[in-house]
Amino acid sequence: MNKLELKENLQKYSCIEACPVRNVISRFSTKWSILILCVLAENETTRFNAIGRAIPDISPKVLAATLKTLEEDKLVKRELFTEIPPRVEYSLTEKGRSLMPHISGLINWALENWNK
Repeated sequence: MNKLELKENLQKYSCIEACPVRNVISRFSTKWSILILCVLAENETTRFNAIGRAIPDISPKVLAATLKTLEEDKLVKRELFTEIPPRVEYSLTEKGRSLMPHISGLINWALENWNK
């Protein structure tokens, strides 16, 4: 690879707004997003408190904010049931389910390599 080709390849990472690597990593730079996605993938529809029990070291405020971000990214669907008391359930969207094989690959790699 010559210097011009290298420069062109590296240039795609320099645009902060359009860089796909930066955008994906920024969404998953905390442990909470991936853990929440894993909980939802294993349990299909899940209520807020059940997610919190599955991840006991996340605060309700951070859980709510992370779920909101995942919903904005169209990875998680929030469904409100107008009952008394109101019930809210979260589940993965099709886009979220399409991400899970990649996350599973990362988890499998970590399990095989982390403590070796």
